[in-house]
Amino acid sequence: MKKLFLIIILMISANAFAQQSLIDLSGFKKNGAIVTQNKKVITISWPAGKQGTARMLLDMDQKNPLFKSIQLTKGKNFSEIMSGLDPAFVLTVGKRTLSPSSGGWDVFFDRVPRKPYASYLVDIKKQKARVSTKGQRTTISINDATADRFKGTIEITFYNGSPLFNVAAVLATEVDSTAILYDAGLVNKKSLWKSMAWSDVSEKMHFSKPTTTDTSRNLEVKYRAIVGENTGGSLALFPAPHQYFYPLDEAFNLKFTWYGNSFHKLIPGFGMGIRQDPLGDKRYVPWFNAPPKTHQRLNFFCLINTEGATKALEEVKKLTHNDSYKPLKGYKTLATHFHNEFISDVALSGKPIPEKPEFVDVLKKHGINIVKLAEFHGPGHPKGPEQERLKELKSLFEQTKRLSDRNFLLLPGEEANNFYGGHWLAFFPKPVYWIMSRKADEKFLTEDPTLGKVYRVGDKEEMLKLLELENGLAWTAHARTKGSTGYPDIYKDEAFYKSPTFLGAAWKAIPADLSIATLSQRVLKLYDDMANWGLKKNVLAESDIFTVTHQNEMYAHLNVNYLALDTVPAYDKGWKPVLDVLKKGKFFVSTGEVLIPQFSINNKTAGESLKLDKTGNATLKFQLDWTFPMNYAEVVSGDGKNTFRERIDLNNTKAFNQQIITQKINLSGRKWVRLEAWDIAANGGFTQMIWIEQ
Repeated sequence: MKKLFLIIILMISANAFAQQSLIDLSGFKKNGAIVTQNKKVITISWPAGKQGTARMLLDMDQKNPLFKSIQLTKGKNFSEIMSGLDPAFVLTVGKRTLSPSSGGWDVFFDRVPRKPYASYLVDIKKQKARVSTKGQRTTISINDATADRFKGTIEITFYNGSPLFNVAAVLATEVDSTAILYDAGLVNKKSLWKSMAWSDVSEKMHFSKPTTTDTSRNLEVKYRAIVGENTGGSLALFPAPHQYFYPLDEAFNLKFTWYGNSFHKLIPGFGMGIRQDPLGDKRYVPWFNAPPKTHQRLNFFCLINTEGATKALEEVKKLTHNDSYKPLKGYKTLATHFHNEFISDVALSGKPIPEKPEFVDVLKKHGINIVKLAEFHGPGHPKGPEQERLKELKSLFEQTKRLSDRNFLLLPGEEANNFYGGHWLAFFPKPVYWIMSRKADEKFLTEDPTLGKVYRVGDKEEMLKLLELENGLAWTAHARTKGSTGYPDIYKDEAFYKSPTFLGAAWKAIPADLSIATLSQRVLKLYDDMANWGLKKNVLAESDIFTVTHQNEMYAHLNVNYLALDTVPAYDKGWKPVLDVLKKGKFFVSTGEVLIPQFSINNKTAGESLKLDKTGNATLKFQLDWTFPMNYAEVVSGDGKNTFRERIDLNNTKAFNQQIITQKINLSGRKWVRLEAWDIAANGGFTQMIWIEQ
């Protein structure tokens, strides 16, 4: 009898030890969330702001769905949004073209889907779970997850102050030259949703009652979200608004959400989620970088509420200010580099010219005050014949003037790509007639009786002279990639580059890499390099998009410059104030969700020079305004040779807030300093430099 009793005690102890080793709670610290364990079920409750309390039950039994129950308080009681869901991920693996001539890992001119690739369902084995906290967020990591050559974990992160959570497969490979895509979602293992809902591109809500026989379908939606609706509430599933969209020339809406059975013929059962089109816009399609040993976060967000799908989508829209750029007192928004080709394709094509072109309405709706075009990038006659060139410019000036108003300034501009090397943009403070060629018997400057001054430019010296005479600016487009691979490094010692007429470079999120907590660092690294070269340059945002329509997924591919301007300049009076702000560095760049309306060190602001005392001690002060919870801010500085980074942890922030942060820093030996700030979805912004006098 004693022996039997001893065996029972040992069995109970072994079972308790197995449960204890299955779920590790040692990394959990009190932060407002509550985590408990009952056998193989982990229950996490977290404060959800105005929504009360959210709760999720995670089942570590391999036979059962991981998301046993998702709940949110309604009044004094919990309302179940859904039960019996499993996360699902499809990883598509291709081959990256890596060579110095194409930019290495900064490559854009890569056509990955033209080479062999394959898709794999991520296999999730619920072997162990570890719970950890970091500020106002709690993460549960689950081993193991594998797909082909990739291995890693599943991570679910909960954010105090919001009924928001993130689901990620965090995977790495040892294989070099790898490019990836991913699709993801939630699969119903028990009951179906009462209805599936989404907004079409015209912002009309659609509802569909799902059945177990529904074949998976891809949807063209607005706001990148698909919603599951039940009697107890609804769950909106959506990607990071910018990070999920790898760089393309076109912002086509490629049906980025899905719902139904047997998605990709890889995910069994009924589900809903997000997806990527491997063929992209069928031009250059670079996918995401996946360098060896980098932890790629294949992730999506979920937002729950106890009301219907329409309300759920309204809450999602708030995270991106309804896909527009928030007005900010003392600032006006500038977006640049649009190859819409309205002049060649419409104004001079013989087609009827619309009184209100769609592209203008689209950009206005996104909250953009000032737009700089990049016309004649393909069509047009930049080098002549002269008659054609002048006719095109005249039409460009007429149409941009006609389409501008008191609150919207449409500016002429071109991606010149002549004389300097690589690709670059020219920007003048008024209409300027110039031809990108000059014959030996032609003068640099002549007077036309109708048009006035006409310039003919034959080389880089004359290009610099034109910019000086007309107070223009130039900057490198998509530096170190695309047609500017190797630039501006190649011409950094040239007189035109050192001239004040050469502003610097333009930033766009190329390449895409899901292992970093920010969007692309390519041009930000260049910004630091330019400063360490001893050159006072600036970096502005560029979109570099061709077609602009309401149907397109524009917001994901946009970014803006917040210029320190009180009013939008009138077209008739010229737009010199816009160029002055750019020259002086009185602006910051943003994807829209993170704003930096204030930034100073010892009361000196971006674009200004700072004199430090012998100690090098200084006071940093900046203001942030955000939607998603913040991740961190980073003070970036340099001494002329090296770049230094000092991170300011913002994990204690909650969604939808603003804060003024004051901090002591030491800048001994530094020559320049700037600020970056990024949120949990890799949305962010950065300032221009403060220059430090020695």
